[in-house]
Amino acid sequence: MNEFPAIFHDPGVEKLRADLALALRAAAYYGLGEGVCNHFSVALPGENGLFLLNPRGLMWSEVGGDDIVIVDAAGAVIAGRHEVEPTAMFIHAAIHRIAGKTCVLHTHMPYATALTLTEDCGLDTALSQNAMRYHGRIALDREYNGLALGPEEGERIAHALAGKDIGFLGNHGVVVCGERIDYAFDDLYYLERACTAQVLARSTGRALRPVAADLAQRVASQVQGERLQSELFFAALRRTLPNA
Repeated sequence: MNEFPAIFHDPGVEKLRADLALALRAAAYYGLGEGVCNHFSVALPGENGLFLLNPRGLMWSEVGGDDIVIVDAAGAVIAGRHEVEPTAMFIHAAIHRIAGKTCVLHTHMPYATALTLTEDCGLDTALSQNAMRYHGRIALDREYNGLALGPEEGERIAHALAGKDIGFLGNHGVVVCGERIDYAFDDLYYLERACTAQVLARSTGRALRPVAADLAQRVASQVQGERLQSELFFAALRRTLPNA
């Protein structure tokens, strides 16, 4: 791989690399990863189409800032010592380019993925308080086409997001997008918590009690209007996780 010191070692880029690595380790800590699969990315500032991506073959728990690579808009690695997984290049390059998302977190985390296997395909945002934060923010992509081993499938997923922050990919997993790494990770963490609560509630066999749509929308607006809690959570992760 080529090294681009002016980009790779820029202080701002180094911080983004460290933050992306922290998000990966935090996801591993909370059981949101799956082997050496799945991927997180964040676009670099400017109109150059470059983005940071986790490398192929490393457990999320072992990823450090120096392991993060830089990828271009075509999905080619231009800086870093590792390769990247092909589906990561196609999915993330397309979402950054077409959907215009800054941070893109893709996982097969257990409970959210379980909901993609159902007829509903996704989360009921009128159930738990955690679920309400996503009211009006979710796109359901029910069309599973196999592994994203070409640009067409990545582009299809990007278009299926339809401007939403969260994508439930039928029979597959989820995509969580955000303007900042700390906000996106906070959304990822609480998405799995909300999905866990929904699956557990349904497993009781008892009738569920969703709230009115206008109340769910109000809660969503309250959470989106004040993201200090997201910043504090990420700062706490930086203090407490190994290798942070």
